[in-house]
Amino acid sequence: MSGQTEDQAQGQMRNHVRDQVHSHAQVQTSRYSEGQGTQAKSSPAEGKGKGNGKSRGIFLKGLISGTVISDSIILKDIRYSILIVLLAIIFIANRFNAERMEREITVLEQEVRDLRAEALSVSADLGSVSRQSEITDLVKERGLGLQELREPPYRIVVNE
Repeated sequence: MSGQTEDQAQGQMRNHVRDQVHSHAQVQTSRYSEGQGTQAKSSPAEGKGKGNGKSRGIFLKGLISGTVISDSIILKDIRYSILIVLLAIIFIANRFNAERMEREITVLEQEVRDLRAEALSVSADLGSVSRQSEITDLVKERGLGLQELREPPYRIVVNE
């Protein structure tokens, strides 16, 4: 019977150690979900070097798997996360709108340059066509029968 009692004692001891490890893991997980991370104070029962090493290992494992970020940062500050996402969307929309406006401005500036060049060309053509010598040549070409004045014009004064 003493053999059975020793086996039972060893089984109880294993169960007790397993329960302690399991409860310690739950405490560490709850610390991360509360946003404490590695800043939580270790109990005096834990060794100074060993406790920090385990905490860092668990923190790094949680960081790599994404549970630390999702639990402590995003879920804890959901309002701020929504605000940041909303501001990012507004920023992107504003950027697209600014680029669209810049393209429109570029097209309109090109159109203004083209119209200025056309106006300058039309003005030059009008200046050349409206010279007296050009008008005389056009009248002769079309056969209108008009003649150029040989005397200077004079005023007619009417007395009332």
